[in-house]
Amino acid sequence: MPLVQVSIAAGRSRVQKDELARQLTRAVCDSLAAPVESVRVILTEVAEENWFASGVSLCERRRPTAAKD
Repeated sequence: MPLVQVSIAAGRSRVQKDELARQLTRAVCDSLAAPVESVRVILTEVAEENWFASGVSLCERRRPTAAKD
């Protein structure tokens, strides 16, 4: 039973998350020849203030340049 776990920044629409899950499921089925019924997808939404790269949060990175100063 393949299990795909994906962390994404919070804020995507339900439609976007549904489409992501469908596409991930299809990719697993195609690449592993797994039956669609056996594929599981877990999407974890992470708040922008809890997502860091190089010590800077995603909310800080998305802030307009003028607001950072």
